Amino acid sequence: MSEREALRGRLADGALAAVVGALVLVTAALDPDTPPLDYPLIVVASAALACYRQAPRAVLVVATAAGTAYVLHAHPGPLAALPVLAAVHTAARAGHRALGAGAGAVFLAGYALTGPGGQESTERAGLLAGWFLCAVVTGLADRNWQAYLRQTEQRALEAERTREEAALRRAGEERLRIARELHDSLTHSISIVKLQAGVAAHLARKRGEEVPPALLAIQEASGEAMRELRATLQVLRTDEPVGTPALLVERARAAGLAVDLAVTGIERALPPTVERAAYRIVQEGLTNAARHAGPAQVRVRLDYGDTELTVRVDDDGTADPARPPSPGTGLTGMRERVTALGGTLRTAPRAEGGFSVRARLPLAASGLRGSGREGKRDLERTG
Repeated sequence: MSEREALRGRLADGALAAVVGALVLVTAALDPDTPPLDYPLIVVASAALACYRQAPRAVLVVATAAGTAYVLHAHPGPLAALPVLAAVHTAARAGHRALGAGAGAVFLAGYALTGPGGQESTERAGLLAGWFLCAVVTGLADRNWQAYLRQTEQRALEAERTREEAALRRAGEERLRIARELHDSLTHSISIVKLQAGVAAHLARKRGEEVPPALLAIQEASGEAMRELRATLQVLRTDEPVGTPALLVERARAAGLAVDLAVTGIERALPPTVERAAYRIVQEGLTNAARHAGPAQVRVRLDYGDTELTVRVDDDGTADPARPPSPGTGLTGMRERVTALGGTLRTAPRAEGGFSVRARLPLAASGLRGSGREGKRDLERTG
């Protein structure tokens, strides 16, 4: 919350306390039987409302004690209940509905005991009971509405983030597809042109003939095209994640998800393809937990072994083993990444409830199929 918003909230709280206090004080002043001792009680009960955001329970206790003492001493009308009503409403809004209802009952008991009796006094007590019930109900309704607004805002932010991640993933997949197509078609064709031009120039020199300038131009142009194509493919194959799994966990915590991170083994630098795959697996696992697991506890574990990296994302959410989810784009993308590295992936609901993602990524060079460096070596061999 910014300083401007905090200042605006304090001013609103002060205005509430001032309006309530003014109403009760004016009503007490119009009653000639109001003793001077009761005015400080009214001021204390009303002024406490200015601090209801910081300490709703303390405000409720102070307002109820001062308001009850006021009605026991002065026997005022129903309007004297305004400070306690406001305190009960704010307490219920903060989640203390039982305490608010108890405070209302205490004030009503004091008001009923000091009344003159008769039908009019009973009607006033019943009216006040209805007011207190409304204060509790409206406080709970306000609390639920605020929670709904926060949840809606969180869902909108999560949907926006998911769309951005999906767009980035699709863009990366499209870059890799273009790189493969260029490598499989254009690279081989240029390599053949360069090879044949080189053979023709070699044979011409061997026979003592002058090499045609056009042939030399073809050989030089094909070599330059190969170098430019290598650089282009290197750019297309670059898919570096922005951050680390630990940063993903911090972002998830900031978004309200309960996440724990555990790292076992010797944490060290890994091949870029393995680091990218681990990052995307943790990212997708946290996204799925935030969207589908409900208010769950999520555990992320990275196990650095001698020959493989194990990535686990487990939650204790609402997934049911009897109804396994159908694989979506995220799970399919994870499986493709792990398979490309020669690893294994298991995604399924847990027997004790919740969902589990477990990936085993080999660290050996033989497991790095389809990496950018291998593509570069392929180009060098064909060149």
